[in-house]
Amino acid sequence: MSLEKKLKTYKNPDLSITKYNLAAWAIPENRRYGFHNLYRLPRYSFSVRAPEILDLERDISVGMGFRSDVKEMTQSQSFSAMVVLKGQRLLYENYAGDFHPNHPHTLMSISKLTINLICGQLISNGSLDVLKKVKDYIPNIGSGYAEATVQQVLNMDLENNYSEDYSDPLSTSFEHETSLGWRLPSENTSELSQKEFLCTINSIGSSIENDTPYAKYKSANTDVLAWVCEEVSQRPLRDWIIDIVEATGIEGNWYMHTDREGFPVTDGGVNLNCRDLARFGQLFCRYGVGVNNKFVGNKHFIQDTIENPGPPRLPPEDFIFYSNQAMTNKEWIGHGGYGGQFLLANPKTGISVAFFSDLENSDAQDNEYKIKMVEMMSDIATKF
Repeated sequence: MSLEKKLKTYKNPDLSITKYNLAAWAIPENRRYGFHNLYRLPRYSFSVRAPEILDLERDISVGMGFRSDVKEMTQSQSFSAMVVLKGQRLLYENYAGDFHPNHPHTLMSISKLTINLICGQLISNGSLDVLKKVKDYIPNIGSGYAEATVQQVLNMDLENNYSEDYSDPLSTSFEHETSLGWRLPSENTSELSQKEFLCTINSIGSSIENDTPYAKYKSANTDVLAWVCEEVSQRPLRDWIIDIVEATGIEGNWYMHTDREGFPVTDGGVNLNCRDLARFGQLFCRYGVGVNNKFVGNKHFIQDTIENPGPPRLPPEDFIFYSNQAMTNKEWIGHGGYGGQFLLANPKTGISVAFFSDLENSDAQDNEYKIKMVEMMSDIATKF
């Protein structure tokens, strides 16, 4: 065969950009399939398993399944899975007909909680100073982050030209997905690594100050912090993730996306089964004490995340504060994920609640649905 003859190929169908400027796996009619399979769809990833598994004692609360709020949320067409743990007691689990206990689901932005743990640990050993500027740790970072303090980035409390509006097909967050391996590059563009992409984010004018009283949610913040953690610790981020997996004691696989260079996607790249997500929540209930009695994170940092949070979310979610790459109502710690995911952990009661769902509207956002979900989970974790 002549070397000059080009072999016939076609674009990867899952990762090709289609309507709404979304990758095919993310468009509304494919989103449930995409969320149930995102552990295997992106271009780059790795998988970790734990040597010791947190044993769960089945102690099902029959009454929980009859709660009106639980029935409403678990009977929704968007529902995939829900698990409630109190320590090692499995109080409740429920799965949709097309999902099962061992199946991994994307966590989306719940993945950001890994950075709360890593930063907390680096702060506790004196390696990371949250009052220093990002440029002190990453001298070549762009103007969108150079003058920001680490604390501003932790609290989503800064402004730059990175936008994350899922109703806007031109939002920067969709461009970011190319570096995450979630979509193919558009025509005549190159695929930047995460670090290359983060350096392209610039300030708007001369200031990065947040001119509102609300958190300005930017997933790029998480990846900047992940990079800072690597620079501070001089340790590959992948090794930190292995520590977290081993401390959590998961039974299945921790699937995690990376960029082309192998840099883990902490802003939204983790995929777990629902029991393992609830186990991850227990790590926060125990203030970072792992199944192997090794700390990941920092008890005081987790307490401070809950008790002295950063700015509130935009209304109508302003009962939730954004704090140190986590969400809190000053009682629990947790995080939500794009399209209907949430993890909530209450250290005072020892209860963690994990919830997977798959919103299939155009922008995968529904404030009323999210508020009902969080209120249900909060009530269970606080009062049960």
